[in-house]
Amino acid sequence: MTKKLNVVELFAGVGGFRLGLEKADKDYFRTVWANQWEPSKKIQYAFECYDKQFSDGIKSNEDISTVEDKVFQELNIDLLVGGFPCQDYSVARSLSGEKGIYGKKGVLFWEIKRIIENSHPSYVLLENVDRLIKSPSKQRGRDFAVMLAVFRDLGYFVEWRVINASDYGNVQRRRRVFIFAYKKHLDYGVKQQKLNDKSLLLNNGFFATTFPVKNDLYKERYKTTSLSEDIVDISDNFSFEFHTAGIMRDGEVSTLQPIPVENQFRTLRSILEPEELIETEFYLSNHEIEKFAYLRGAKKIERKAPDGSIYFYSEGGMSETDDLDLPGRTMLTSEGSVNRSTHIVEVNGRKRYLTPIECERLNGFPDNWTISMPKRMRYFCMGNALVVDLIAEMGKTLKEIDQVETNYTTPLVLSLNYK
Repeated sequence: MTKKLNVVELFAGVGGFRLGLEKADKDYFRTVWANQWEPSKKIQYAFECYDKQFSDGIKSNEDISTVEDKVFQELNIDLLVGGFPCQDYSVARSLSGEKGIYGKKGVLFWEIKRIIENSHPSYVLLENVDRLIKSPSKQRGRDFAVMLAVFRDLGYFVEWRVINASDYGNVQRRRRVFIFAYKKHLDYGVKQQKLNDKSLLLNNGFFATTFPVKNDLYKERYKTTSLSEDIVDISDNFSFEFHTAGIMRDGEVSTLQPIPVENQFRTLRSILEPEELIETEFYLSNHEIEKFAYLRGAKKIERKAPDGSIYFYSEGGMSETDDLDLPGRTMLTSEGSVNRSTHIVEVNGRKRYLTPIECERLNGFPDNWTISMPKRMRYFCMGNALVVDLIAEMGKTLKEIDQVETNYTTPLVLSLNYK
C-alpha cells in the first residue's frame, strides 16, 4: 500500500501550499481539508479560486474559530500547513489562575494551537513575514518566543529559517520565515536530538538539507537562550534577538545567521509576457509616469507630530523602473496600483505594470491561476501568496523524512489552556 500524508491547509488563500506539495508529489501529499475565509468580504474570491482549482478534499469557507474541535479530531491529520497573519501574541493568566492562560482574542495562531491539540499531527509547516521573529518592536522576540513555548508544551521540536526565494533560483526577492515543527518522539526527532545545534542548522536539519548554506556564519552571529516554563513570564519579560535560523528543543534555543549557497537566480525579464500580448491598459499614461517618478524619487517632507512638533520624513530614491536582469522585488498586495512598491518595467521604450499572469509567475503559479477573479483581486491575492517552488522543495525533503518514519504513536500531551 502506497504511503500518504493527510494534509490540512489553513488560511489557504489561492492554494500555494497545496500546489507546492502536489508539485513535490501529488500522490504522497493528500489534502483532506482546507480552510479559506476572508472576514468582511461579501465575495470570497480566494476561496472560489481554490475551490475551482482543486477538485478533491473538503473545502471550508467559514471563520476557522467557528469550526468545532471534533472536525479536527476526526481528520487524522499528518501534516498541518498554513501562512498565518503576523499578530500580537501576548498572553495573560486568567483571573482565577485555574483556567490556564488567555491569549489575545482573534489571534489566529491560537486556532493553529487548538487544531494541533485536537489532531496531534506529526508535522507542522508554517509561513509568515520575516518580522515575526523580531516583533513587537518594544520587546524584541517576545511573540516568536510565545509561539515556540506553545510548541514546546505540545511536544514538538521547532526549526525555523528566513529564506529569500531568489537565493534559491526563484524570480522574486521575497523574504519569509518558515517554521517546521515535528513531534519530538518521532524517529526523526530522536535522530535530530543527537545532533549539535550548529550541525543541525548548517548541514543536517530540515532547512539546511533543503536549502544549503555555507559552514561560515554571517558576522559570526550565534547565540542561545532558554525559554521560561511559565509562558506568562515569557509574554511579560522575554526579550531576545532571534537570528534568521534556529532550533528549539525542550525550551532550549539556538539561533544563528547562515549564509545561503546561492543558486543562479532567475530574472524579471524571464517571466515577462511577449509585448504583442500586452493590452493597452497596462501601459503607463503620462500622468502615471510623472506620479511614479515622484513616488520612487528621494524626498524629504516636513510633517507635524500630534504634539505640534515639526519633523522631517525622509525616503531614499529608487530607480524609476525595475531592473529586468535582476529578480523582482517582493510583491505586495498593492501591486498594479499607483504605489511606490509596484513593479514598473520598461520594454521597447514603454513603461508598464506587470500583468496578472506575470505576477502569478513571480510566485511560481501556473498562468491564469487566478483568472476567475477581477484584476485588482488577482494582484491582491498574489501579493498575499507564497513562492510555490519553495514549498515544493520542502515537500521533497519532508517526503524523504516521512518515508523512513516508523514511530507515529502519539503520547498523551498535557498543555495549557489558551483562548
